[in-house]
Amino acid sequence: MSVRLPQALRRLATWLPAALVLAVTLPCQAAVLGYCDPPAEPTAAQQDRIFRFGAIVKAELEKSGQSLVLMSRSGLALGRFGQRYSHAGFSLKASGNTPWSVRQLYYACDESRPRLYDQGLSGFVLGSVEPNLGFLSVIFLPADEAAALERVALDNRLALQLLGSTYSANAYPFNLSYQNCNQWVAEMLALAWGGLAAEGEPRAQAQDWLRAMSYAPTVFDVGWRPLMWAGAFIPWLHSDDHPAEDIAMARYLVSMPASIEAFVAARLPAATRVEFCHNERHVLIRRGWELIAEGCEAGPGDTLIVFD
Repeated sequence: MSVRLPQALRRLATWLPAALVLAVTLPCQAAVLGYCDPPAEPTAAQQDRIFRFGAIVKAELEKSGQSLVLMSRSGLALGRFGQRYSHAGFSLKASGNTPWSVRQLYYACDESRPRLYDQGLSGFVLGSVEPNLGFLSVIFLPADEAAALERVALDNRLALQLLGSTYSANAYPFNLSYQNCNQWVAEMLALAWGGLAAEGEPRAQAQDWLRAMSYAPTVFDVGWRPLMWAGAFIPWLHSDDHPAEDIAMARYLVSMPASIEAFVAARLPAATRVEFCHNERHVLIRRGWELIAEGCEAGPGDTLIVFD
């Protein structure tokens, strides 16, 4: 005998997978420190390709003549929300860890709190989760803005002053209650470029500056308001910091790499972008703001490097 679910339950069954994907793919975690739900270990062949991919990226950074870049990597299953990149940080040639390590915020599952972490470039690339397909976006900044950001990013005291005390994957960008990894990056840009005082409440100053500079966060349409209740069961997902009108419309406004890159492109026309990707066959390099095709498929003008 077949049973027909009530309409509300049918909608829940339809949209719950998307809500759960949002919940598990937004968190900013460093892979080497352990996911809350660990992915399968890549095979030796997959690791070899990823390390070779990282070496290609590092070679491009070295020959750029710059010492800081804004770097973002792809996540898992964010495509259904129209997002390729989930996690951003600053790759620093002068890092005290190893050259070109990525300074980033991650959620430490075992401690249930956010931390700052300097991760080697290969480890950062490995954190893309999908071992057979990965994307990396690199933004090169004009000299003055890059130098100002490098000073702030390498200053442990300043970087920690902008670290929020409570993590939320879907943190609202103009509220001090929570913070996600990309919001920390956005606030670091504000501290470096806004002439802000590193005293008082620097996060409040940074958010005020971002709002004044027309920073536009990424919109996630959840699709149905009851699904926003899922946050009650997920420790790194919250709704109480979001405006009531957004909750009523079943949407979250969140800092993501795409919103940060759009802000940089609009504010700094001289900034340039290089996108890298790898699959099981090759590595691609594309210069410009147009995204590489899904599947890491080559287009006109792309540099193609075939794996042996």
